[in-house]
Amino acid sequence: MYEMKAVRDFMRRELVTLDAKTCVLDAIGKLLRHNISGAPVVDCSGEFLGVFSEKCSLSSLTTMLELGNESEMFVPCVQTFMTSELVTLSPVTDVFDAIDHLLKKRISGAPVINEAGEYRGVFSEKTAMQALMAAVYDQFPGTCVSHYMDLDRNRLVSEDDLLLDVAHRFQKTPYRRLPVLRGNQLVGQVSRRDVLRAERRMALNVRERFRSAVDATESQAAVITRMVGDYMDRDALTTCMGADLLSVAQMFLNSPYRRLPILENGKLVGQISRRDVLESAAGLLRPVATRHTSETLYLSPLHKPVPEFLR
Repeated sequence: MYEMKAVRDFMRRELVTLDAKTCVLDAIGKLLRHNISGAPVVDCSGEFLGVFSEKCSLSSLTTMLELGNESEMFVPCVQTFMTSELVTLSPVTDVFDAIDHLLKKRISGAPVINEAGEYRGVFSEKTAMQALMAAVYDQFPGTCVSHYMDLDRNRLVSEDDLLLDVAHRFQKTPYRRLPVLRGNQLVGQVSRRDVLRAERRMALNVRERFRSAVDATESQAAVITRMVGDYMDRDALTTCMGADLLSVAQMFLNSPYRRLPILENGKLVGQISRRDVLESAAGLLRPVATRHTSETLYLSPLHKPVPEFLR
């Protein structure tokens, strides 16, 4: 039997929060500076109002850029803002070793490639959660990454795709990163954060253009003054300090959320993330037996068809 922890045992109490009346561009800048994917929104008394996430950020920025998308506006392609140096996994890597690498590198997922450097799927926090739940319900001691990786081909993009097209893809899907392929070869990756940085730079220029334009329309003037409260998720899932580890893991598994605000009498008292749950659950459920598996692969950089060490 496992001794099931409660949220209060491993929740985070020191949080970055936002005010509903903060300008969205300033709020997004704060998320990027703190390297976080979202923040709870509270009023002056600590009352929880909602969550301003990366997805909320993308909605606000994309709206602004679409309004300012004039003929002379340069929209970059994926190749100019993708990440080429990645941590990757082998399909035969043990899932607990894979979870260790996600936690150690502080990343929420990694592409899976075979020995020829060909893309096979993605092993993410969410698929890791599925592996841990299998360990709980089925007493399954673990298996390789290939049994739990995400195979959805709709998440793939090419180097020539444009920034706004990728932003729309993120808005319509729960994914936080999109592998970039050239043929079957993995050449890079685009994350929501990569898109946010690129879009925010463009949005700041659009805002200055609208501010100085004497002929700016009412809709153009309105979009540059939008606040966090206009885009935040008011129906975000929340939990309480007494919730147990298993129930919180199930909430993460059944929703797109990566963080759950913890409330007490309507006020924000902390937060728990998928990573917090993975760290606690992986230590609790890890098989004792020594495993002999293939090592994690490192692809750095991805400017050749096949990484040097794979030849």
